[in-house]
Amino acid sequence: MAKLAVKLREKFRRQTVAKFKARRAALLETLRSPRATDEARDEARLRLQKLPRDASPVRLRNRCALTGRPRGVFSKFGLARSKLRELALRGEVPGVIKASW
Repeated sequence: MAKLAVKLREKFRRQTVAKFKARRAALLETLRSPRATDEARDEARLRLQKLPRDASPVRLRNRCALTGRPRGVFSKFGLARSKLRELALRGEVPGVIKASW
């Protein structure tokens, strides 16, 4: 199980990404626009660099909703493989049954 601080850090990163999403999109659009002047691109690049590092969605990590485990997470359920298996065997995940043939 991940430490509480790690889970909270990830939670605040998600909030920061959501907060700066529109601003980042506008700056990136300016950078990618073929009609933008060189001065506008330079200004957009500087403003993009001044945003917080945690505003970048690349820094997000999928974690298990129950344990905080960073690896083996099924994004459809938001659970790590071990917890998904436990809940599926107990019948607590709708639409999931154990395979047998």
